[in-house]
Amino acid sequence: MSLIDATRDAFGLLFSGDPVLWKIIWISLKTSLVGLLVATPVAVLIGYLIATREFVGRRIAIWIAQATLSLPTVLVGLLLYLMLSRQGPMGAMQWLFTQSGIIFGQVLIVLPVLVAFTLSAVQAADPRLAETAVVHGASPWRVMLTVLHEVRFGVMAAVINGFGRVISEVGCAMMVGGNIAGETRTITTAIALETSKGEFAQGIALGIVLIAIALLINAAMLLLQGDTRPARNRGV
Repeated sequence: MSLIDATRDAFGLLFSGDPVLWKIIWISLKTSLVGLLVATPVAVLIGYLIATREFVGRRIAIWIAQATLSLPTVLVGLLLYLMLSRQGPMGAMQWLFTQSGIIFGQVLIVLPVLVAFTLSAVQAADPRLAETAVVHGASPWRVMLTVLHEVRFGVMAAVINGFGRVISEVGCAMMVGGNIAGETRTITTAIALETSKGEFAQGIALGIVLIAIALLINAAMLLLQGDTRPARNRGV
């Protein structure tokens, strides 16, 4: 099959509402979004605390948060596979080859992204903001909310980048999910499977979906950044 024929068939699958294709897309979106929702509150809190608290090992914590950004997702998948297998310490949960297992993996993958971005955003904030809130009698909880509101665009950028990372990863989803049709087959694992079989139409269709998601993510980031024109063009 030529590239033109495969691309034509790919668009046909997308616009025909092929149930198998859209089931794969739904599983990917569901596991990625749930993993992101679970990880975000915990990661933002950790990032804020590392940025604003002095404690023994703080430099090591910052180093780990930044270093884990480059951790291969297939390594996360391997560690989770060993932990969730029958002989592993979490085998009783029976999450291996399930959507719950994939979500668990997505949480571990996105946590470093959210922690590192939140940490950077809070460190870049004006320290006088927290000091002013304390002077006015704000509780530690209120101070944290005030600071996070000030750096909300940085946190939102972290969430968007985190979603992009988990929706596009393949290693962990393949190892922990098992690529089971209708259950744990995601966009990336389906692309790997279909192209290995020479079925390029579905692979291209799913690739188009990933490209569309990437474009939407980048559009959202541009909206968060606001006016991106050079300062001289804004009359500054």
